[in-house]
Amino acid sequence: MRDTHIQYIDSAANLLPNQLPGFFVGWPNPPSLEMHLALLRQSDYVLLALDPESDTIVGFITAISDHVLCAYIPLLEVLPSYQGQGIGRELLTRMLEKIGQFYMVDVMCDAELQPFYAHLGMKKATGMMLRNYSALKGEE
Repeated sequence: MRDTHIQYIDSAANLLPNQLPGFFVGWPNPPSLEMHLALLRQSDYVLLALDPESDTIVGFITAISDHVLCAYIPLLEVLPSYQGQGIGRELLTRMLEKIGQFYMVDVMCDAELQPFYAHLGMKKATGMMLRNYSALKGEE
């Protein structure tokens, strides 16, 4: 199902922190609204799903890149009440249109999310990670 009233924008320049509530569900120490806005603004690529009726961001995807060979998609989230409407799929499709020309586009995700990414042509891989939880501050 595709939600046609959602608008997709590719800049966080005009956003306000109060347009970003409800993300990072289940995170033990989620970023503050201000930190969320900063990460959107400082990402190399960003796409936002806006519900114009509530003037709220209901989904987002970010990518960081060397702009030569590689891009990494660290975050793709859709608010729980908007999931199942095709918003995440649309965000990922649009992001891959922007960065799909790179040799390497990587996503690190939980196993239960792999079928979602595979459906759009991504392949399962093994990776490594390091998480510095003390660097993630939920409050500024």
